[in-house]
Amino acid sequence: MPFSLPLKVPLHVVYARRDKLAAWLQQRSYVPLNEVCNRFQISPATARRDLAALARQKQIHRTHGGALGDEYHRFPTFLERQRVASQGKQSIARLARKLIEPGMACFFDGGTTIFAIAEELQRSQVTPLTIITNSIPVAELLAPVKGIGAHLLGGELLPRQSVLVGTVARKVLEFYHIDIAFLGAEGIDATGAWNSQEEVVELQKGIVKDARRVILCADGSKLGRMAPVFLAPWKEFDLLLTDATPAEARAQGVPDSLSQP
Repeated sequence: MPFSLPLKVPLHVVYARRDKLAAWLQQRSYVPLNEVCNRFQISPATARRDLAALARQKQIHRTHGGALGDEYHRFPTFLERQRVASQGKQSIARLARKLIEPGMACFFDGGTTIFAIAEELQRSQVTPLTIITNSIPVAELLAPVKGIGAHLLGGELLPRQSVLVGTVARKVLEFYHIDIAFLGAEGIDATGAWNSQEEVVELQKGIVKDARRVILCADGSKLGRMAPVFLAPWKEFDLLLTDATPAEARAQGVPDSLSQP
């Protein structure tokens, strides 16, 4: 009886697809398997084979359910970033502390500027508070503080950044009502805020959409800088906290109404 053999994709097509996949991953940190499938219109089994081949060539690093690209390995660790502009971050933290009132539900982002706010909060102990975060260091710091309920989102762990991201994190976030959100950025200019990690920005965009008040926190070194991923225009933020002077912020296109606490 008649039968048909499965079609085999020519090797040059496979190699070309893998080259494109490797180049795409170079611009990203973590990419889940389903995004690879959607991007290249391939099955999960094919995506796994492609990722395994690239991992053997040491072009990427495989994880459970996805891959880490070169951008992940280039990104500074949490401790490395914590040492940069530390005085500016402490100044921002003191400003942020004045915006937090007992009874609030606050979202704390995963950046080191936001961690400085958590340190300030630990010292001043404004309670009761609910802190929702995707930052493991923030959760570990504030969870022991009496009167503060620390809620850590689930999701995929990015070890160098010490944050949780991905579909699970975004879904869990939907269960919370956030009074005020503190977000970090890698760059700010006349167009708005930029960040370096696509999956981090995806989570931040959900927070910008749902939080009652959104506070962008960035030290003066971020002024006039862009990063690979655009987060949001200025109209989406309620306030910018920075150690830069109003004149310096204005020179980079920051609206005056946002740069004053």
